[in-house]
Amino acid sequence: MSAGVVAYLALGANLADRFDALREATARIAAVPDITLLRCSRVYETPPWGKTDQPAFANAVIAIRTGLSARRLLETCLDIEFAMGRVRLERWGPRRIDIDVLTYGDARITEPHLTIPHPAMGERAFVLVPLLEIAPDFALGGEAGQALLDRLDCSGIRPLDDLCKPASP
Repeated sequence: MSAGVVAYLALGANLADRFDALREATARIAAVPDITLLRCSRVYETPPWGKTDQPAFANAVIAIRTGLSARRLLETCLDIEFAMGRVRLERWGPRRIDIDVLTYGDARITEPHLTIPHPAMGERAFVLVPLLEIAPDFALGGEAGQALLDRLDCSGIRPLDDLCKPASP
């Protein structure tokens, strides 16, 4: 696919095999018609955020090119979460998989249940660390992503492995 919009998606998991969940979600996203996987960050282990009495997360960011609308991309991500067993019991609680649409080209969208750029991404090191790995020149609201990250606590964030490397034979 040559036409379309570049979007960034954040992936997170802290239940069962976290790494496997991120790989499965990435494969499911890449298999969607009108989506091409462009880049993957490494997977990072990160401390829980918001609700801290739960297991550590594995987080990553992927870049895609898509012909889907922003709304349809969000719906696709939610469908994949559901298919993978995501159950929404509490805000910021444990989850098998979480997929957030961070950006959709240069679009600024404010609709019910869809805000792009993601409204909290500039406050979350677990999003900015992997995002800046694959998009080092990323800026949000005219401010360099690295400047945003420099103001955040990155303690406890450590790289685990490549998300998109070929599986071992």
